[in-house]
Amino acid sequence: MAKGVKKIKIIKGNYYPKMSVVGQRFTIVPNQDVTFQVAEWLPDTTAEEKKKPVIWTRQTNDRKIIIYQAPSTNGYKFFIDKQYCGSYNYYIEASLSGKRDTKNNVGLYVRGWCEPKIVTSKWTTQRGSKTSIKNKDKNNYISYGHLVYLNLTTEGLNGNNLTIELWNQQAAKKDKVVHVYTDVQVIDGEVNLKIENTYSWMAHVDNIQNVEEFYIKVKDSSSGKYIKDNLGDDLHAIYLNVKNKVITTNANVSKNQTPTKVYKPDVNAQRYEPCKFEVIKISENDTKEGKAVVTTVPVFDNGKGLRKIAGQVLEEKIYRTIYYKFDSTVIDKDGEAVLNNVLKFLLEHKDSTINLSGYACVIGKENYNKGLSQRRSDIVKKFFADGGLDPRRIISVGKGEIDPTDDKLGRDNIKYKNEKDYETNRRVDISFTFNAHDAHTIIYEVVAPSKPTAWDKIVVPVKKELTIDITGYDTKACFRGNNKHKKQSYIVDVGQAIDSGDTKKTFDTPSFSYPIYSDLTRFTINPIKYIWPSATNPNQFHLHVHSCRFFSNDKRTTILINAYPDIKWELAFEFLINVSNYKATNMPPGNIYAKHQEKSREAGYKRWRMNETGKIPISIGVGLAAEWNGGVTKRSFTNEFSDRIQLAASFIARVIGILQDVINFAQSTAKTTGIPVAFDIRYPKLTFVGKWYLERQGTNKVLGTTGEINLGLKPIIGAEVIIDILGCAITALSYGLTGNPAAAKLIDKFRKGIEKIGGAVTFTGTFYGELEIEMEALKIIGGKVSIDGKTTIGGKMGVKIVLAIEVGGKFNSNKQKKIIDFRAEARLEGEAFFGGDFIINSDDKGLYYQPVIKFSGVIITGTVEGEVGWWKSSFKMEEKALDKSEYYFEKHYI
Repeated sequence: MAKGVKKIKIIKGNYYPKMSVVGQRFTIVPNQDVTFQVAEWLPDTTAEEKKKPVIWTRQTNDRKIIIYQAPSTNGYKFFIDKQYCGSYNYYIEASLSGKRDTKNNVGLYVRGWCEPKIVTSKWTTQRGSKTSIKNKDKNNYISYGHLVYLNLTTEGLNGNNLTIELWNQQAAKKDKVVHVYTDVQVIDGEVNLKIENTYSWMAHVDNIQNVEEFYIKVKDSSSGKYIKDNLGDDLHAIYLNVKNKVITTNANVSKNQTPTKVYKPDVNAQRYEPCKFEVIKISENDTKEGKAVVTTVPVFDNGKGLRKIAGQVLEEKIYRTIYYKFDSTVIDKDGEAVLNNVLKFLLEHKDSTINLSGYACVIGKENYNKGLSQRRSDIVKKFFADGGLDPRRIISVGKGEIDPTDDKLGRDNIKYKNEKDYETNRRVDISFTFNAHDAHTIIYEVVAPSKPTAWDKIVVPVKKELTIDITGYDTKACFRGNNKHKKQSYIVDVGQAIDSGDTKKTFDTPSFSYPIYSDLTRFTINPIKYIWPSATNPNQFHLHVHSCRFFSNDKRTTILINAYPDIKWELAFEFLINVSNYKATNMPPGNIYAKHQEKSREAGYKRWRMNETGKIPISIGVGLAAEWNGGVTKRSFTNEFSDRIQLAASFIARVIGILQDVINFAQSTAKTTGIPVAFDIRYPKLTFVGKWYLERQGTNKVLGTTGEINLGLKPIIGAEVIIDILGCAITALSYGLTGNPAAAKLIDKFRKGIEKIGGAVTFTGTFYGELEIEMEALKIIGGKVSIDGKTTIGGKMGVKIVLAIEVGGKFNSNKQKKIIDFRAEARLEGEAFFGGDFIINSDDKGLYYQPVIKFSGVIITGTVEGEVGWWKSSFKMEEKALDKSEYYFEKHYI
């Protein structure tokens, strides 16, 4: 059956089309990610297999050594910098198993291209030395015959063959080529030329001086052009100083060497160890607005966002061993399983040096066993090299016998010894160092109720259950010898408020539930210390999940669960001034105006008392309350605010006189008109409710303090003008405005006549206006303000007309000759106003504002009630004169 990857392709990134052959090889642009993906599958590959991670392998040009290997479900990103650009091709392929296809070309050859350049050049006396021997003062030099190394770092020349010309600096004539080195290969972007024939230079130097200066020019063999540096100069390695002295006449051929490299684990390498876990999710159940809600938080996702521990890298030494049969170098099945496991790890950790130590038992001659131990070690090296591991990373040593002996009488012969006693001595020890994964503990915060006591089983909710799911948890392939990671998690419950000591619970399944609780109890004497919940000390639960890939340091907590109390605070505030600024002016005498006069007199007396005593009749209500354990436990702290309320009232009393001055000014102005009128200004009425509590926003790992504000100023300020329409008519007629004073007298006599029998006629018009604001559930989350409900700024102006007639008294019944009580009332009322709102709200598109205009419509209502003795009768009517209407303007998003 033909299964697996048939072809791969580039799906993202730039390449040079003219330098590429689609489906075979690509020349890409350096310093950018190029992403490869599977282009075609073999016909028998199932849909499920196509969903599995693909093993991507980058190899050397000859496809013998694996440079990089790792699984991925999202393709493979390849980044090549300019140092590795050139004619050298890497081979990239993909497979389901990780095994390379040596028969078919399922992969692509990839190289990078950039402008060829010499970046650095230097002479050294030791290979890989950082100290250059070039010196302008000519006091740092070599002599003819000395060994010298030339090191060049390049761009765009990797894999190219170079010609290096050695030039001698001349004083009075042109510089001279002394020697030419051909077929110098650029390996990994470097030239490392070992030169042992410096003695031969001497013969080609004209008019030799005490110290001669040498430099080089570099020519690309394929193009025949000299290669320049960053400054555009084609002279490099200036200068090598050579003293006129012969050390040796050795003229060995120069050798091109691979770059000197110290194999140390890469601190920043991505981790693909097969011993791993991939995702940790924590789910918690809550009740919001009476509905059960499950919130699942991805606490850990393949190491994304982890912060590594600063300072010294956590290095871990790994030891594995395979065993051989007597006088054998054959790797058995158990040994092959161990080596494959280690090989997979080492291919993913490309910078570790592997040490192989072979051993033999004492049976047999010591010299023979020395060679046997070396062969055992070398066969392991070959196993790794055949698997694609770079052999330069492997140090193979045969250590010979364990407790060596060579008995002259032959008692080390198998005739005298039981070979089974020495099974553990016939082995190869494999050791390497790598950077273990050590990261900062992940913090997960949650609100939780108290831990129930024996008395709380009915009243207080049970502990909060957290469901912890660990996906991709697999430790079977742990490459450690001893102390292997187990597919096991455990939680340590610190229980700082309740438990008498740490408790530990172990879980063998990747999904499990664990109950948590906070340290605030139903019997907490002083819950006020939790007034800002996030500032309190949480109850702590330490979750340990460890693998080679992530959190290999089992001494460090993987996830710290901080459980805060589910306490919610509410501060309610109401402010209302119970004082009137009512004043009436130009009111004619008579019982009909008694209501205006009495209301004005009472208001004036209250204001006088207010100024006299420094006190103002203010209603202020302040309440502070808390609830926790799912709202079951509640506590109020309202009484603690009484003293502060008195201070607020006293302050307001000193500044309230400003509005009185406004009323007094309005009254003095109205007196000049002669119109019977009354004034009133309504003070603000403020209501405020604030709530704050800890809450998870979305799927964040940590909690945020959420504040809710409901604010109402209804009104911010309001005013009304009341005109007695009948009184106004009488006054106007009395002054002869209509030229008919008789009509005024008639109206006046009618009202006085009604008053004589205990009745009254009022006909008033109230003109009013007010401005108000109301905010519904303004939320403050993490310092950011969001509008959970709308904010309305509104106002209106209107008029209310009321005609009321009251008649009451007693009359004699001739037939019954007794006095009978009678009462009659009639009231006709109509009101209308114009207004508008400015609404600030949000919807799916965002925050917006929207103006609204309103008309209340006109509804006329009437009531008539009569009562004579035992007989009662009433009549009501309602007539809609004009319909109510509202017009919403277009929303404007902010």
